[in-house]
Amino acid sequence: MYYDYYAGGAEDQYTLKENVEAFHRINILPRVLVDVSKIDISTSILGYRTSAPLMIAPTGGHKLAHPEGEVATARAAAACDTIMAVSFSSSRPLEEVASSCNAIRFFQLYVYKRRDITALLVRRAERSGFKAVILTADTPRLGRREADIKNKMIAPPVRNFDGLISTDVVTDKGSKLAAYASAMLDASVCWKDITWLKSITNLPILIKGVLTPEDAIKALEVGVSGIIVSNHGARQLDYSPATISVLEEVVEAVQGKIPVLLDGGVRRGTDIFKALALGAQAVMIGRPVLFGLAAKGEYGVKRVINMLKEELELSMALAGTCTVKDITRGHVRTQHDRLLCKI
Repeated sequence: MYYDYYAGGAEDQYTLKENVEAFHRINILPRVLVDVSKIDISTSILGYRTSAPLMIAPTGGHKLAHPEGEVATARAAAACDTIMAVSFSSSRPLEEVASSCNAIRFFQLYVYKRRDITALLVRRAERSGFKAVILTADTPRLGRREADIKNKMIAPPVRNFDGLISTDVVTDKGSKLAAYASAMLDASVCWKDITWLKSITNLPILIKGVLTPEDAIKALEVGVSGIIVSNHGARQLDYSPATISVLEEVVEAVQGKIPVLLDGGVRRGTDIFKALALGAQAVMIGRPVLFGLAAKGEYGVKRVINMLKEELELSMALAGTCTVKDITRGHVRTQHDRLLCKI
């Protein structure tokens, strides 16, 4: 049941497959006879230096993968000098995650029907030293995750709600997780609510779930600090586009005014290279981290991060790029580029 929860997508899982396969349709165009004796993969995200242009995506219920849960993930991220985004639905309270190690962390949340709970979570994140808020904007309702329905998926305990609200939901209609989300999430949230969120925090706000230039422009207009191109790991609207396939459109829409990150489908260092070439400042890693955690705990997460970093460094060397800033649009050829060449 829990493997299906982590691995599965919505409905036909078309977008789930496309998130990965769309990367395969992008070629890397290397430059030769470049001095690549020294490669630097470090970068900054919202002004915070990090060892590589990747960060851990917000995913819930890490204790379903390992008894130490998000604390093990956080320690691994800190050891790898990598930013971690902690989910509101973490299986360890955010204060425990924050106190487990010294590192840069962002906090992900939704806007709930009870706005006082949203405000309280934001204040707790501020007190615990989180450096940014990630608002997930693509979930007015939970997508139809058929494996969870078949398994009668039980919502993992949300420790951040301890003493605030009950997360026990009684239903005989399949996924208890979907029933819980329906009871908690505010489906009326819209762009004007970003103004409210900004009024209760001084932390920078990133919008996660943007897939179109139109929404990217709206995000700029309401004054967010960054955009995360994401389709929720293909767990929400099936047949929405693979994130890498729309990244460039979003980047062009914001015209460099705010950073754009990519979430979804990243499985190799070459995938990170391709995302950077198409304008992403960094990528987010979700399922690979969870599977590393399930396999080997903290060590498993460190191995996943370090494998991706090693692959990125090798890709940069073989492509003739010494720093992240050296990676340009000219280093990749997309399917769209090939079509234009034929015309």
